Amino acid sequence: MKYVVIGLLKAYRAVISPLYGQVCRYHPSCSAYALEAVEQHGTVRGGWLAVRRLARCHPWAAGGYDPVPPRVAAGNSTSTHQGA
Repeated sequence: MKYVVIGLLKAYRAVISPLYGQVCRYHPSCSAYALEAVEQHGTVRGGWLAVRRLARCHPWAAGGYDPVPPRVAAGNSTSTHQGA
């Protein structure tokens, strides 16, 4: 399923996206963000990140640089465990 979504996103970027020109408030563009999110996080989580990004894209959004969050490996934690 992941590769189907990636193919659809690439098709959108090749065919439809150029018709709009440079109108995106964010960098990377929403379609590039969605493609990277699905490639890094898979269909479900990457799709959710893309939907959240699209929801933030509105005329009053500040825009700017908004990268895809990095994938967190299982078992990694920001806190360290200190034994007693």
